[in-house]
Amino acid sequence: MTPTTEERRRQFEAEALPHLDAVYRYAHTLAGDPTQAEDLTQETMLKALRAWHQFERGSNARAWLLTILRNTFINEYRRRQHQGETVDLAGLEPYHVFREVQEVDPEGRFFANIVDDEVLRAIGALPEEFREVVWLSDVEGFPYAEVARLLEVPIGTVKSRLFRARHALQQRLYDYAVEMGYVKRRAS
Repeated sequence: MTPTTEERRRQFEAEALPHLDAVYRYAHTLAGDPTQAEDLTQETMLKALRAWHQFERGSNARAWLLTILRNTFINEYRRRQHQGETVDLAGLEPYHVFREVQEVDPEGRFFANIVDDEVLRAIGALPEEFREVVWLSDVEGFPYAEVARLLEVPIGTVKSRLFRARHALQQRLYDYAVEMGYVKRRAS
């Protein structure tokens, strides 16, 4: 039996609306502007509501919503945005400023414990392809395979971008991490 409009609305409210904050945070990460993030979030939720009959019950509603969000951003907002700086991945040096943490924390759990405004600003300053994987993996907690599916890239690309992004964050946040007592200053 096909659900009524009212039943679909209740299902949407129960399954999709709890992820509204995650949708907005990711929209802000992509758009870089609160007003654009609000518009993008609204458009995403409207598209999701209209397509709710296509949502597979029991699957990951948050991942489904973030996929709609990302596709909306790519299709509509990126055309209006200035293209971010391009990054020569081969030219990035691997930074090992947090060796003591790196050994214990290869999956980025370290960053999950210290995410605050300074860390969020550092993530926001990353080039888009790095910012997306860090956000989805380390902030939203998606596994690598899910990040790869959301971004439509191979899992190896996700791992490579995460490695480079985390090292860029380590370099950018080193003084802050010392100041906050997360790591001890290296001997010169």
